[in-house]
Amino acid sequence: MTELSREISEVWSRLFDHRPFLNGEIKFMLKEFEEKRGDREVENLFVILENLTDIKDTQAEKIVKSSCAALPVLGEKLTQALQLSEEIEKDYLELQKVTKKKLLENREKRQKEWDQFIDDMNFKCQRIDNTFEEKEEELRDLYADLNHKLNITNK
Repeated sequence: MTELSREISEVWSRLFDHRPFLNGEIKFMLKEFEEKRGDREVENLFVILENLTDIKDTQAEKIVKSSCAALPVLGEKLTQALQLSEEIEKDYLELQKVTKKKLLENREKRQKEWDQFIDDMNFKCQRIDNTFEEKEEELRDLYADLNHKLNITNK
């Protein structure tokens, strides 16, 4: 029974105990990482630190001096650009007002023309109707007269 339990524990440790495998993999990774990379990251960090301190010591003063010279000019140019944009906006708003006014005038003009056209068409239609009624009356009279003459002659 003890041998059976020993074999079962050995099977269990082979199947479920991954510590020996993981320890071997970790050692292999550390060895590969340390051999291939070495101290490159540390050296890169020191180079970056040196560059930053160099920039801080030498370039910061240059940047301050150049910005003192360039920023007022930039401020003036920005002020000019702002003034130009305000003038353009003002001109645009004035043009928009003029355009709206012109548009309203044109609408009113077209409406008046349309009303005049409708009135003219109604007047012409009325004239045609009146002429038609007159001609119809004349023809009725003519045929009534003819009918009256024909009735007289037929009697």
